[in-house]
Amino acid sequence: MAERVGRLMQQAARISFLAPAAVIAAAAAGFVPLLSFAFAEGGKLAPDAYIWRVLGFTLLQAALSTVLSILPAIPAARALAFRSFPGRGLLLALFAVPQALPAIVVVLALVQLYGRSGWLPDVVNLYGLAGILLAHVFFNLPLALRFCLEALENVTPENIRLADQLGFDSRARWRHVDWPALKPLLPRLAALIFLLCAASFVVVLTFGGPSATTLEVAIYQSLRLDFDVSRAVTLALLQAVLCLVLVIFAGQLAAPVPTTAALRLLNPAPRPMGWLGLLMVIVATLLVLPPLAALVVSGVQAIDLRPLLFQALGTSVLIATLSAAINLLLAWPLVLLQVRLTRGRWLVTAVSLAGLILPPAVLATGWFVLLRGLITTPASSVILISCLNALMALPFSTTILGASMAAQLLPQDRLCAQLGLSGWQRFKLIDAPVLTRPILQALLVAFVLSFGDLTAILLLGSQGLVTLPSLISAEMGHYRSAAAQGTALLLALLCLAGTLAANRIGRKT
Repeated sequence: MAERVGRLMQQAARISFLAPAAVIAAAAAGFVPLLSFAFAEGGKLAPDAYIWRVLGFTLLQAALSTVLSILPAIPAARALAFRSFPGRGLLLALFAVPQALPAIVVVLALVQLYGRSGWLPDVVNLYGLAGILLAHVFFNLPLALRFCLEALENVTPENIRLADQLGFDSRARWRHVDWPALKPLLPRLAALIFLLCAASFVVVLTFGGPSATTLEVAIYQSLRLDFDVSRAVTLALLQAVLCLVLVIFAGQLAAPVPTTAALRLLNPAPRPMGWLGLLMVIVATLLVLPPLAALVVSGVQAIDLRPLLFQALGTSVLIATLSAAINLLLAWPLVLLQVRLTRGRWLVTAVSLAGLILPPAVLATGWFVLLRGLITTPASSVILISCLNALMALPFSTTILGASMAAQLLPQDRLCAQLGLSGWQRFKLIDAPVLTRPILQALLVAFVLSFGDLTAILLLGSQGLVTLPSLISAEMGHYRSAAAQGTALLLALLCLAGTLAANRIGRKT
């Protein structure tokens, strides 16, 4: 029996290795053509003053965004932890909204609120470092707050009651209760936010400029505007190294956040929220609520159900559906290898994080150079865009599937070996029924990420191919702000609905 189990696992592993091979081939197809082209044209992969300046700004804005996101989130989370007050659930739901919104929607919402013709035109200058930081903090402060709040609410009830009995003041509670709960979380949270801000594209492309350009945007400009392939490859290698270092850094410093299954039989004694915590909750609310209100009010007044809108909606649904399907076909075998391999697991994990490490602008341009004779129709662009979006969503889908598959699949291996089940038969009869919810959640997350993405369509879109995000971008570029606001509201509502459905499925997993 042991031999039969081993043979079935070896057969499954051989098939599963096709997924990491496909991801590695996709990465090579992005880098190798550009390297060959650069060397064939006599280019040199050497950073110049411009590249160092772009790298410096990338690190600066990512560091500032990380600090401005995490520092207010800690006192705000402490103020909200273990408290029940009218509107608390609504407030937490509000802080969950930014993660569901595409970047192009947030950009338009901020322009509607703080732009030259917006509701508050003189509050902040959006075009430059200030606008980039504002958009990044809009996304990441609520994210950091929710992570910190979850860590604090996982503190054991016994520790909380003991702190109350000992009469701890705010400083003592921070030192002995809150800080030990947050300390394992903060390094990986900071690395995640830094990584997201360093790889930001749509925000920097819109609000940046000659002196406010990141590596990702500089790659796009070098390839699409200047066609300086050598500089683009140098920038891409720098970004890939930077992202890889951040991923490794986050993995090395990440410690499991302590959780407990203990029942909260007694509610903790109420304690004052504190002026700093209350102030940070107000700041976070004022950061998130006004742009969303501006988007809703302006969008409701400007929705125009024209034929082009339905065409863009259909194209977005098609691309997102293909992307989600491709993503699952890659994510499932990658997670199988992560669960079952004893050696080389780190390499499979690195492959699954390709979407966080590899610059999409480089992959897209490399594919275009390699397949430029074949990309002649919108259909070929749809396939390439779907593949690129699937790679970008891999880190999220493999994370969703990983824990559930580890808990469910390994105990079933012996039973499947006894029944002679493997491959598709095992998936249909054994794996799929118990993993339906994480599979649906991974599919929904990949669908939403692709549905709201603008990067791939800008890089690989062909003439006449219009999605909802690209329609918003085009309308903003032609100063049709009213039409863009209506389209953005529709896109925001659809992405929010998909995200809420994925979260609800995940809570029941």
